[in-house]
Amino acid sequence: MEEKVPLVAAYEAVLVLSGVGDALGYRGGLWEYCTQGPLIHAQLAELGGLEAISLEPRQWPVSDDTVLQLATAEGLATGLEGEPLLQELARRYVAAMGDMEGRKPGPSSILGTSQLRPGEPQGYRIPFNPSGTGCGAAMRSLAIGLRYPHARELPTLIRVSIESGRMTHHHPTGYLGALAVALFAALGARGEPPEHWGAELLRVLPLAWEYVEGTGVALEDNASAWPFFHDAWQRYLSSRGLLPGQGPPQLPALCSAAERDEAYSAWALQGWAGRSGHDAPMVALEALLAAGGCWAELCARGVLHGGDSDSTGAIAAGCWGLLHGLDSVPPGLHRGLEYSDRLRAAARSLHRLAWGGR
Repeated sequence: MEEKVPLVAAYEAVLVLSGVGDALGYRGGLWEYCTQGPLIHAQLAELGGLEAISLEPRQWPVSDDTVLQLATAEGLATGLEGEPLLQELARRYVAAMGDMEGRKPGPSSILGTSQLRPGEPQGYRIPFNPSGTGCGAAMRSLAIGLRYPHARELPTLIRVSIESGRMTHHHPTGYLGALAVALFAALGARGEPPEHWGAELLRVLPLAWEYVEGTGVALEDNASAWPFFHDAWQRYLSSRGLLPGQGPPQLPALCSAAERDEAYSAWALQGWAGRSGHDAPMVALEALLAAGGCWAELCARGVLHGGDSDSTGAIAAGCWGLLHGLDSVPPGLHRGLEYSDRLRAAARSLHRLAWGGR
């Protein structure tokens, strides 16, 4: 029976393995933009498999996902709250765009950060973006759940995930992805099994709408675009037996990379699996549930597929680390990881803020 990972070690594993999943799925752009999962797996075999890979920054840099994840984590680690925190996150997102050479930031992240005005009143808000459906907010939000893991902090988690998410992705499909990932991290940190996470997300969505409605920002646009995220998750959870009262999960085997590509593409917008705020956490949850405690299986399903593999990898591997820690991951994958020291330091700070001396 697997021993429970000490919580501070689990926090470190979340951010470090999120970076690992990002660097693996990205492979300097070669695998993020490869649309054929079987080809990725064939190339992995040629490299000697996961055990043979050393994620050195020159060959295996992190992408924009980890740079922005660090911006979120280090912003939260300041201990700021309320408006000062949102201004700090906006400032850090703008600054992070100076570290994007060779990292392929998405168009909504580029546009959104160009519209932020940190330091000005409401300078962390940007206009509604009909195209802001991507996963750029989701991929950087694990740290929010680590900072606010307690059930009593749900209103704060909702506010921070939505406000930080719509700093670049002001569209419900985009910023609700940030809420989903933050919620999954919070639930995992307090011991809720992944089988419950999706149903809890559906329970929280009406509370999220109450928050959005209460802010009064672009209400008509947000209201018209709101249902898609809920409906997509309702369909997915129903198909997997993950709604309350449905019994144990019913996961299809999806044994081959080609089968997984086909299944993931069916959830996607515009055919690119994991590219959007609704389906990046969906692919990650599917992989987490199917992999159990097997790191290689987690990578096969959540990191190495023919979609937006670095983003789903960042989410899936981070969540896996929260549950299982670092011990069973080949050391070469995290020993030389770019920004590993900063990721570990931020994780320890978030644990201290969330749990004190526990």
